[in-house]
Amino acid sequence: MQPNDILKYCFENLPDTVLVSSWGESGIFYNPNNTLKRGIYVLTVKEKDGDNDKSSNLNRENIYRVNIGVRKNTFIDMFGTVPARPSKGGIVDMPYDFTQTDKILPHPVYAWMSWVCALNPSDTTFERLKPLIKEAYEYAKEKYSKRK
Repeated sequence: MQPNDILKYCFENLPDTVLVSSWGESGIFYNPNNTLKRGIYVLTVKEKDGDNDKSSNLNRENIYRVNIGVRKNTFIDMFGTVPARPSKGGIVDMPYDFTQTDKILPHPVYAWMSWVCALNPSDTTFERLKPLIKEAYEYAKEKYSKRK
């Protein structure tokens, strides 16, 4: 899988989504008819470290991370608990190697918001991410309907 493969999958399977690129990442937002300024996050693909997010060491050659916002109950089912918010520039206090590739992990910074991630997912791991992407999409639609 490459970052563009993930973005293409989203556009082919998640109606009313838009791409927003900023801060070294490509974000897929639910935003029918561009009614909101940006829309509601579904997922992001990040290809480089940021000032407050260096924990995955994304500056390694050909390394990227897909980030997905799931429901709190799903996150708890996967990882047992939702961690506390880390301090600025810090990472969540969870026993994971956030540089590990091809594994679904809590997001190193945004796990407190029930975000999960995977660095360089293989085709097999991406198949496991698809239901999480679908959940994030449905969750974004719910949030959108509350904001309208």
